[in-house]
Amino acid sequence: MSSSYFVYILASRKFGALYIGVTRDLLQRVQIHRDELLPGHTTRYHIHLLVHFEVFDDPERAILREKQLKKWRRSWKIDLIETANPAWDDLYPGLFSTGENQRFPLSRE
Repeated sequence: MSSSYFVYILASRKFGALYIGVTRDLLQRVQIHRDELLPGHTTRYHIHLLVHFEVFDDPERAILREKQLKKWRRSWKIDLIETANPAWDDLYPGLFSTGENQRFPLSRE
């Protein structure tokens, strides 16, 4: 996990407000959003549910993907979420599962 970079999408609820970010430590970053430790969009709209993430080995590719997703139409982002997570389940608890394949099923590398 130390060489992984993550692009993630958080939601306030199904079809609610969305936030897209990139990080090297997905567990810590999502927890920061959930605890509302930083003022901004995720705190203002209570965006806490991890509904999508992708894994990259290269930070530049992760940043490019984040920028790409941020430019997408909202409907495309919703389609992306619903393709792998149609119920908009919170994926954060699953990050604590054992085994690399269970933790990071949406690898892009």
